[in-house]
Amino acid sequence: MVHWRRIQLLLFFWVPLIWICSSSSSDFDQENFLECFNSTTYSKHSLPVSEVVFSNESASFSSLLKHSIRNLRFLSTSSPKPLFLVTPFHESHVQAAIVCAKENDLQVRVLSGGHDYEGLSYLSSSQAPFIVIDLINLRSIDINIKTETALVETGATIGELYYRIAKKSPIHGFPAGSCPTVGVGGHISGGGFGTLFRKYGLAADNVIDAKIVDFNGRIMDRNTMGEDLFWAIRGGGGASFGVILSWKLKLVSLPSIVTTFNVQRTLNQGATHLFQKWQQIAHKLDQDLFLHVTTKVIDQKMTKTTSKTLSLSFTSLFLGSIDSLIPLMDTHFPELGLKRYQCTEMNWIQSILFFADFSTKSPLEILMQRLPSTRSSFIAKSDYVTSPISQSGLEGLWAKLLENENSELIFTPYGGKMSQISELETPFPHRKGSIFGVQYLATWDDSNENERHLRWIREVYSYMEPYVSMAPRGTYLNYRDLDLGRNYGRNTSYEEAKVWGLKYFKGNFERLVKVKTKFDPLNFFWNEQSIPLLYNCEDEARICEVYSDLNSENVQER
Repeated sequence: MVHWRRIQLLLFFWVPLIWICSSSSSDFDQENFLECFNSTTYSKHSLPVSEVVFSNESASFSSLLKHSIRNLRFLSTSSPKPLFLVTPFHESHVQAAIVCAKENDLQVRVLSGGHDYEGLSYLSSSQAPFIVIDLINLRSIDINIKTETALVETGATIGELYYRIAKKSPIHGFPAGSCPTVGVGGHISGGGFGTLFRKYGLAADNVIDAKIVDFNGRIMDRNTMGEDLFWAIRGGGGASFGVILSWKLKLVSLPSIVTTFNVQRTLNQGATHLFQKWQQIAHKLDQDLFLHVTTKVIDQKMTKTTSKTLSLSFTSLFLGSIDSLIPLMDTHFPELGLKRYQCTEMNWIQSILFFADFSTKSPLEILMQRLPSTRSSFIAKSDYVTSPISQSGLEGLWAKLLENENSELIFTPYGGKMSQISELETPFPHRKGSIFGVQYLATWDDSNENERHLRWIREVYSYMEPYVSMAPRGTYLNYRDLDLGRNYGRNTSYEEAKVWGLKYFKGNFERLVKVKTKFDPLNFFWNEQSIPLLYNCEDEARICEVYSDLNSENVQER
């Protein structure tokens, strides 16, 4: 006998999922969307529609879209373009955009900073028409030093957040990334690590509350969305669940003096030996000490010729003075030979400038610039390492880097606070057991070299397989990588998506799928690597079958 609850679930999904399984027409009347947006009560907020919604036929469309795209690889004329670019000035505009997109069978992409590594915040591989909601105008920041909190709209950048904190207090900060032009929306919802994360955890670990718009246009905070959804958007990627409007963040206390250094060594100067020692101790160092390593291919002058070699930079932020730092380094990493003259004391906001490659004497207003100083094409991948890489493994990796003078690696030490927080606390699972993370990066300017660099980074990634985490091979959601696998439509199954889902989320993937099914049962917020639903849709029969382990707790009652 079929249980009555099972029948209820099937009936619940039957009607809306016909819409999911069917493909939308390639023909689309743009006036329908504009009329909907203009007429909905959500959009009635002083501004005319023409200042909020831009069709791909409008004169300013191209420049507005290009302004927020950071990866020139996706600026080709062949890249799919949205039908509309919506630039909300008020949360009601976001509601209207979602309601009208749903009514007109349009996909939605959400853009905050434009740094998405695969361009999923402004591109779509689907043939279905789509819109982009660019949150660039929703970037207010309210800092409350008394409560040590910050209320930040999603369109703000990390640099803007750091600037506003520094203007209020010299001894408060926030544990997020080192690139100031990255938008807080995607950064926090994917986890968000930086120079403070060994002391205070990820950006997502320091979220107190959030506001999100769901597929019905409803605005919810932590209380109304519930703890399941609040858990999911802090590391599981907000774009799978709705449009995040703002974050309430917990600020952290910092000493008035911090210390930085940058010690560089080439392969001929024993860089490999130093890196071998770094692998052993970086994750075990005091949590006040962040010491990462970056690589760069440089020219090496010989007697009569010039050749390429690799330089490794050991760069650090220490939450304290030089007097406290030197004994720590002498005890744990004497091989580096750190000297006082190589260290610089400063305050925290100056360390932000330092790690962003600005002069520490630069005016803080430089952090308010939304555009990077330069833009180029790039490709990146990531890994997590759980045991030190052998010398032969490193030598092979260095050889790979020397094949591409535009290559760079960033080795980020874990440990500290990251080993103390359970991997179940948020969807971000790469905590205890990871000794460091790796980002592989290639940048270039000539679009004719796209394939060469893509081929190179795939070869490096393949080479590293024996030396990194396994079962699954972990990777970082904010370094999005479509080579891992993708959703090929709204009906991609849970089993199909596990190929890449387990790499990003490990055991947390199943819980994310259940949260997705509960809060976005139409799979409205779909992209090439969005969290799938717990059921399959058979195209011919257009019948949707609920997975056997889906119970009443996984479905939102209507």
